[in-house]
Amino acid sequence: MLRRRTFGRVAGMVLGGFALLAAGAAQAEWPERPITLIVPWGAGGGTDATGRMIGSLLEKELGQPVNVVNRTGGSGVVGHSAIANAKPDGYTLGVITVEVGMMHWAGLTDLDHMSYTPIALYNADPAGLQVRADSPYQSAAEVIDAIKANPGKYKGSGTGQGGIWHLALAGMLNDAGIEPAAVPWVPSKGAAAGLQELAAGGVDFVTCSVVEAAALIDAGKVRSLAIMGDERLGAFPDVPTLKESADLDWKLAAWRGLAGPKGLPEEVTGKLVPAFEKVWNSAEFQKFMEGRGFGLVWKPEAEFATWMSESDAGLGSVMKAVGLAK
Repeated sequence: MLRRRTFGRVAGMVLGGFALLAAGAAQAEWPERPITLIVPWGAGGGTDATGRMIGSLLEKELGQPVNVVNRTGGSGVVGHSAIANAKPDGYTLGVITVEVGMMHWAGLTDLDHMSYTPIALYNADPAGLQVRADSPYQSAAEVIDAIKANPGKYKGSGTGQGGIWHLALAGMLNDAGIEPAAVPWVPSKGAAAGLQELAAGGVDFVTCSVVEAAALIDAGKVRSLAIMGDERLGAFPDVPTLKESADLDWKLAAWRGLAGPKGLPEEVTGKLVPAFEKVWNSAEFQKFMEGRGFGLVWKPEAEFATWMSESDAGLGSVMKAVGLAK
């Protein structure tokens, strides 16, 4: 009887050990099936292009298919909600964008940056202040002075009402102590349309990324006076920062990052973050981003969380100033 009991205890310990090993192996095997990568904006745009490149390269690192799915609508709410509301098991990830710090201020959703598990920020494109090539203004300071002297005379454009580039102009004016309404905003279907209107003389200023204005800058139709970032861009070394040009501290960038729903287990993030860092550092990804003119920024997990928090606070302040916050 003693031998049977001893054998039973030993067998139980062995089986228990196998169970623990099996559980550990199961955790270590993530991912063991395809991953869905949600892009909250339409096919063909910059977020879609970067998301598909990331998906393609992550497949090689993780050894599983990464299927990119566009979930559009609601000014970004539909796709961002799909990411935040997914099961936090690592099989649904997404590209989140600067709009996650705008939508809740506008009363469109309760989601904010705290609704996600940040993986890493991979791109940021600071806003720039663009004028026509024949504009008399040679600096952002001259533009600020002209607006102060003639409120209501000049028009701005670059995106829809309340969009990221509208907030770029409003924030610049607010930081300069000027009522944002002093420059009436002409809504456009994106930066390209706004820049064409600028070149045609329909508006006086366009605030959008310098990358988006590059073609018209190269064509000699548009000039960029300043960028709303911490430092000059490598691709545009002659364009000063807003701080340099007008002694204003206002900064704003359109950004993109990889994230998952809140509560991703450490077993997932511990493998995903270094895999994504390898993707970001790869020659293929760097060449792709530089070729498209996208700003390369790397801020993993906690740094990305801090970035989002600061972006959220800045956007909220400006949206309140222009009456867009609910």
